[in-house]
Amino acid sequence: MTLFFSFVSLLGGLVLLLYGLILSGRSLEEAAGIRLRALLARVTKNKFLGAAFGAGLSAIIQSSSATTVILVRLTNAGIVSLSQAIPILLGADLGTTLTVQLIALPIHAFAPIIMAVGFFIYSRTKRERGKSIGAAILGFGLIFYGLHLISETIRLMPFLPQIAAVFTRLSAWPLVLLLLAALLTALFHSSAATLAITLVLGNAGLLTLQGAVPILLGANIGTCAPAFFASRKGAVDSKRLAAAHIVSKLFGTLLLYPLIEPFSYYVMGTADNLPRQIANAHTLFNLGLLFLFLPLSTQFTRLVTRLIADPSHLEDPASPKYLDAKLLSSPPFALDAAFRESLRMAAIVQSMLQSVKSVFTYHDNMATIAAIRHQEEAVDRLNREIKHYIIGLSARGLSKKESLREMALLNFIGHLENMGDIIDSNLLELGEKKDDQGVQFSDAGLQEIHLFHHAVCHDFNEVLLSFESGEKEKALRLIHQRGQFHQQGQSLRAAHIERLRQGVPHTVESSAIHLDFITHFSRIRSHITAIAHIVVEQ
Repeated sequence: MTLFFSFVSLLGGLVLLLYGLILSGRSLEEAAGIRLRALLARVTKNKFLGAAFGAGLSAIIQSSSATTVILVRLTNAGIVSLSQAIPILLGADLGTTLTVQLIALPIHAFAPIIMAVGFFIYSRTKRERGKSIGAAILGFGLIFYGLHLISETIRLMPFLPQIAAVFTRLSAWPLVLLLLAALLTALFHSSAATLAITLVLGNAGLLTLQGAVPILLGANIGTCAPAFFASRKGAVDSKRLAAAHIVSKLFGTLLLYPLIEPFSYYVMGTADNLPRQIANAHTLFNLGLLFLFLPLSTQFTRLVTRLIADPSHLEDPASPKYLDAKLLSSPPFALDAAFRESLRMAAIVQSMLQSVKSVFTYHDNMATIAAIRHQEEAVDRLNREIKHYIIGLSARGLSKKESLREMALLNFIGHLENMGDIIDSNLLELGEKKDDQGVQFSDAGLQEIHLFHHAVCHDFNEVLLSFESGEKEKALRLIHQRGQFHQQGQSLRAAHIERLRQGVPHTVESSAIHLDFITHFSRIRSHITAIAHIVVEQ
C-alpha cells in the first residue's frame, strides 16, 4: 500500500468513525425522546440522582462533551443552578465510558451487517422515532467499519516498523502523548474518537497500556474544550461549570500521572486483551473522579465560585440574559429560558411601578423620570426579543402543552409591556405636569395616593409570585378581589370630590392629576387581573 493510498484510507476511516459517533449520538437522543425538563426537575433535588442522570444521558448520546455543552446552556439560561449541574457533569464523564467499552468489542467484521440493518430500518420506517433508531444503528455500523478500515490500513502499511519505532520513542515521553491527545480530542470534540484510535493502535501492537494511559488522560482534558468555548459568552455560572469540568479533569490527571505504571499494572488484571484494558482504564479514571468529587460537590461548587468571581461591570438591563438560540432545538428548555427572561422583564416593570410614586410625592424628579424611561426602553426591547424568540419555536412542531405555554408567555409579556407603557406615557406625563404647574396634593390626597399605590404594588408582587410558582389559588384570590379594588378606586374618587366641595387647600389644583392617577393605576390593576387569569388557565 503506497503512502498516498494509506493516507486516503486512514482519512476515510477517521471520517467514518467521527460521522458514526455524531450520527448515532444524535439519533439516539431523538429516539429516546427523554423528557429532560421533567427529569431534571426530579434528579436535581439529589446529587446522586443527578450523577446517575448525567451518566445515563451521556450513555445515550455517547458524548460527555455534548452533555456538558447542554448543561452549560441550561446553566446559562438559569434552568439549572451550578450546584445542581456539577453532579450531573461528574456522572456524564462516567457515562461516556460506555461508548469506549462498546467500541472495544471485537465485532468489526459485523459492521456491514449492522449498517445494512440500520439503513433498512431507516428507509422502511415512516415514523420519526423509527427513523432515529435506524440512523443510530447505521451510525454504530459506521463507527465499527471506520475502526476496521483504520486498523487494516495500519496493518498493511509497508513502513509499519518505522511507525512502531516512533510510538516506542513517544512512549518514553508520556507528557507529549498527553498533550497530543488533548489537542486531538479538542479538535474532534470527542474523547471517544481519540480513544477509539488508541484502541486500534494498541490492537496493532503500536502502543502498550502504559503508553495508552497518558493518551487517555489527555483525551479527558481535551473533552473540556467544547464546554469552555460554549461558556465564553455566557453567564457567570456557565463559566463556572466549564471551570469545574477543567479543574476536575486536571486534578485527576495530576493525581494519576505519577502513578501511571502501578495503575497500568492494576488495569492489566481486569482483562486479557489490550483494547478492553484501555477501555477499563478510561472507566476507572472517571469512576475515581466521581467518587472523589461527588461527596464534596458542595465544597467544589464553592471553590469554582471563588475561582470565577462575579463580573464587576453592571449588566445591560435591555440585553437578554437567558435567551439562548441553541436551546430552540429543545422547545421545553427554550420555553424555560423565555420564562426566566419574562420574569426578568417583570422585575423591571415592578421597579418602575415602585419608583413612579416618588414622581407624585416629591418635586424635581427629573432624574427619577429619566431612570424610569430608561427602564421602559429596556422593557420594550426585552418584549421584542422574547417575542421573537418564542415565535421562533412555532416552526419546531410544539406539543399542545408547549403551545399553550407559548401563548401564556406571549400574553404575559404583552401585559407587562402595556403596564410599562401606562407608566411611561401616562403616569410620567402626569408627574411632569404636576412639577410644571407646581401642583401640590392635600395631606388626605397624598395619603390616598400612598394607599392606592401600595395596593397595586402588593397585587403585582402577588401575581408575579403566582405566575412564577404556578400557584392558582393566589391568582384566583386576586381575580375575586377585583371588585374590592374597583370599590376602593370609587371610594377614593368620592373622597376627593367631597374634599372639592369642602374647599380643602390644594384639592382643586390637584384634582385632574389626582383623578387621572387613580384611573391609570386602575388600568394597571386590570392587567394584573389579566395575568392572574393566565395563571389560572395554564
